[in-house]
Amino acid sequence: MAGWNADTAAGPVGAGTLTLVEGSSFCISLANGDIHPEHPHGVFHEDTRILSRWNLTVNGQPLEPLTAETREPFRALFIGRVPRSDGYADSPIIVERLREVGAGIFEQITIRNYSSSETACIVSLNVESDFADLFEVKEARVQRHWEESRQPDGDSLVIRAAWQDLLKGVIVNGAGAEVTPEALTYRTVVPARGHWTAEVSVVPAVGGSSVPAASFVRPAVGEVSPSDRRRQEWVAKIPKLHMGNRSIERTLRRSYDDLGALRIEDPAHPERIVVAAGAPWFMTLFGRDALWASEMALPVDPSLALGTLQTLADRQGKVVDLASEEEPGKILHEVRLGVSGGLALGGKSAYYGSVDATPQFVMALGSVSRWGFAKDTIAALLPHADRALDWIRNYGDRDGDGFVEYERLNDQGLINQGWKDSWDGINFADGTLAEPPIALCEVQALVYSAYLSRAWMAYDAGDAPLAARLTKEAAQLKKKFNEEFWLPDRGYFAVALDGNKRPVDACASNMGQCLWHGIVDEDKVPLVAERLMSPEMFSGWGVRTLASDMGAYNPASYHNGSVWPHDNAIIAAGLLRYGFVKEAQRIATALLEAAEYTDGRLPELFCGFGRDQVTVPVPYPTACSPQAWAATTPIMLVTSLMRYDAHVSRGGMWMDPVLPESYGDLHITNAPMGGGRITIDITGSQPSVQGLPEGLVFHREHRPWLTELIEQAGLAK
Repeated sequence: MAGWNADTAAGPVGAGTLTLVEGSSFCISLANGDIHPEHPHGVFHEDTRILSRWNLTVNGQPLEPLTAETREPFRALFIGRVPRSDGYADSPIIVERLREVGAGIFEQITIRNYSSSETACIVSLNVESDFADLFEVKEARVQRHWEESRQPDGDSLVIRAAWQDLLKGVIVNGAGAEVTPEALTYRTVVPARGHWTAEVSVVPAVGGSSVPAASFVRPAVGEVSPSDRRRQEWVAKIPKLHMGNRSIERTLRRSYDDLGALRIEDPAHPERIVVAAGAPWFMTLFGRDALWASEMALPVDPSLALGTLQTLADRQGKVVDLASEEEPGKILHEVRLGVSGGLALGGKSAYYGSVDATPQFVMALGSVSRWGFAKDTIAALLPHADRALDWIRNYGDRDGDGFVEYERLNDQGLINQGWKDSWDGINFADGTLAEPPIALCEVQALVYSAYLSRAWMAYDAGDAPLAARLTKEAAQLKKKFNEEFWLPDRGYFAVALDGNKRPVDACASNMGQCLWHGIVDEDKVPLVAERLMSPEMFSGWGVRTLASDMGAYNPASYHNGSVWPHDNAIIAAGLLRYGFVKEAQRIATALLEAAEYTDGRLPELFCGFGRDQVTVPVPYPTACSPQAWAATTPIMLVTSLMRYDAHVSRGGMWMDPVLPESYGDLHITNAPMGGGRITIDITGSQPSVQGLPEGLVFHREHRPWLTELIEQAGLAK
């Protein structure tokens, strides 16, 4: 998920940092709550660092951190103590910083004096705003220097900045503080065994004026803040869950919370909610990430996928543009909503260098159509699906061989344009890098799903000839794929074909994703499953991106031996599709156990060290957390093992659970289904459902795959 103009993973935020997130605003600080400009810390609003220094001292001393607890994704409590100047270990002065992020930050500072005598305290907050672009901070290359003025104004400090014709501003407010151009200072005496408290806020200003762009509304006593209200509305909308296994229940609830916090809206269409890719650096819409995350979250909130599709459809490629890699019908890789892309995206607000987002768009539309939205809502998106299929045929398949390949259109673009988009992500068994144009195995699987999804939607709408034509295209692709990607002497699929159509023979996790789409011939599945679960591939915490006996293997790399939760969720669902229940259970259980080490939140990825070598999952230094498709991984793992799915136009919901015994019983209320809300109980593998809307029937088996439906409809000739 690397930002497109840097062929690297995200910049490190450093150990011991804490990230708070709310919509597209976020805050990264040290464990004592301080923010330092020389680190990639800060408060970010609309992709700009509005606060680059926020250092609290008491009597000239920074705080020694004791704990930092995230209460909600957007609120944390930092507790620290003031070091003693007399050399004694224990300090009686404890400082609490309760911080909330929204359109800026609000912080309540409380000093508690646990000694028997009153203590004089000088409390200072040093403030700086460099208005750096997100990408400048992430890559530690802050280049623009703004003309800055700092003006005390009563209880406030107004910082204004200008660069060319851009004007920015921020207002720091602290009632009762002495305000200088550098800092807010409070002088107080904290009584013995008593406390003192102050409240400060930092909000962006309108175009450098002293008018706040968005007030950080503090609710009156007994009322809730906007962030809390938004969270409450989300919680009311999504399923409520109780599970015998409390640890897994906590992980799922954390997933719900993080997914809620990662929701952003398209400024032009506030009713359309999309999922940002991840904090801290990717609080924006990524085609691939948002489509996968919202597909994985369909059972929790199908409207996220619809909002994502509508937002991506509006920005679907129209022209050939080499700089942004836009092409007619192509779905974007990354967009910065409502922000000048300036530095970030080569002067454009969207970049299209993704080979998989376009077929994935069609597949996701097929999935959304099954969950029972109004027919005209889906019909409005069908022309976009058809333009996406035209892109696959006319631009995606660059040489007319029936496979979709990628090669960047300019030397600033991403070298690799599948989900493993680091520069060294695709390589041969001996470690040699593959040369483009590259046809990835899982991209062909996505194209296969796209053809079948569109075929079924055509059949559903009464267009049998189109359905038959697309079904035929899918069948041809499946045959060709199994012939040209299969390595009979190795017993697994090539990760890709290179520019010379040579199979790229590394053993990688990509083939596991192919299972989910049903493109793999039945006779090859047992060998693929065996390889995925081999000691070289399965670390004990999940399937590695690359086998440990490959030339490019490195357990601490981004894509060459690490373990990605979302990758594993798709692999587990694919294994279940072909009946490999024990293997899927093993992957799901390993990942849910890994989540226990990170407070129930799965990171974007972790290192691929074997569980027999290191008994805890080893963090990857720059992993995003929370991250959208990692947040939706536990949801997909559990719903896959429930074998839970819907097809409203077919009048059914399906469930045939194979949850391991260790997960305990499952009780879910308020689950969305066909415009209604249902209750699900699974006790000792026995499922029951209450409250199904009229016209829907519960089937205890797997939902018929598109391949099966198409055969039943007599389209597969």
